[in-house]
Amino acid sequence: MKLQGKIALVTGGARGIGLSIAKALAAEGAVPVIADINEAGARDALVKLDRQDGLAVGVNVAEQASVEAMVGAIVGRYGRLDILVNNAGIGGNTPFLDITSEEWNRTIAINLTGAFLVAQACAREMAKQRSGKVINIASLSGQRGGHGRAAYGSAKAGLELLTKVMAVELAEFGINVNNIAPGAIETEMAKYAHDQATRAAYNYLIPMTRYGTPEEIADAAVFLCSDESRYVHGHTLNVDGGFRAAGLMFRSGKATPLA
Repeated sequence: MKLQGKIALVTGGARGIGLSIAKALAAEGAVPVIADINEAGARDALVKLDRQDGLAVGVNVAEQASVEAMVGAIVGRYGRLDILVNNAGIGGNTPFLDITSEEWNRTIAINLTGAFLVAQACAREMAKQRSGKVINIASLSGQRGGHGRAAYGSAKAGLELLTKVMAVELAEFGINVNNIAPGAIETEMAKYAHDQATRAAYNYLIPMTRYGTPEEIADAAVFLCSDESRYVHGHTLNVDGGFRAAGLMFRSGKATPLA
């Protein structure tokens, strides 16, 4: 029970990676606070966790008033906030020449500005306590150029740099800040959006030749939320099956001998 009694907020926690993280934190003893723009979904997720001491909150991370109301509700109920997993976000796969300013602005507003607003509001409470853990969910798409990732990748790259700034500035308040950068993960969205060609491309580029699972992201989050990571600070932990590390790869039986 590494997180016994810790108040743990997970944004975008109604489904997918966020829900898996909330489950894993609760299993380690944390009190789960599930926040999502789909408030009914957040309530349903809390029921799945079967934690009567938890809280479900509706929030639009791109709106400061909504974020402040969420944090106020958490502190009003528990008197503190120990963990933030900044997971809320939207996807996007529009080519650079086709993306509209509206899509660009919405992606940045939710994935980067929203993460900033939530982190700032939570860190202000943590600074009063002189303790806290913040984990931002970035992405491999913020580290490498990928087709259709102009807005999404830019937002996640910005979040990775924001994490470093937060780590530098918040250390004096006892707030530990890190990133997780997932690679290709087998979420419900991926099952719907990734066709055979996309899956084949990912499996070729990933040394482990498979998608990750939401539970594998959750395991990394538990580590970064626990005291075991107390001297890990300002770091981006890639959970990507070796995708970023890989260079030229020859699959078994496909290598061409030199002449």
